[in-house]
Amino acid sequence: MKTSMYAIFCTLCLTFMAATAFAEMPAPDGKALWKYISKESPYTGWAYWDDHQGLQKGNAPHAPQHKVFVNKTGTAAGKAAAEFDTIVVKENIGNDNKLKALTVMYKVEGYNPKKGDWFWAKYSPEGKVAKAGKVKGCISCHDSVEDNDFIYVHEFK
Repeated sequence: MKTSMYAIFCTLCLTFMAATAFAEMPAPDGKALWKYISKESPYTGWAYWDDHQGLQKGNAPHAPQHKVFVNKTGTAAGKAAAEFDTIVVKENIGNDNKLKALTVMYKVEGYNPKKGDWFWAKYSPEGKVAKAGKVKGCISCHDSVEDNDFIYVHEFK
């Protein structure tokens, strides 16, 4: 009896871990992406890139401070271009140390090949979609780092 209860417990644990680890990637849609990064695979549990960790000084049009979280797919990429399904979440933090917005880059195969296949989104701290899709302001600014797959805060080697 003890052995069978242990086996059932282990099976349930493995099933839960597999479901969490292999959560289906969201569609390139602002609401679906928010659900994914806030509930299905909370971004705050992700890692930083080795060369950009913790609270950092920020620049306009983002806030004066930021933290950048990257999913496992993104941190595994050793060179540009980032792998499809990479998600980069930037917490835009004011001088008062309060979250002002979240800006997100999500690499979706075939989404926008001319611009690195990135889906862009901006959210309020509560998760309201402010902008999402092929956001011209994001793209025009990040064009200057096209050789680094449109990413400013991490240099691919």
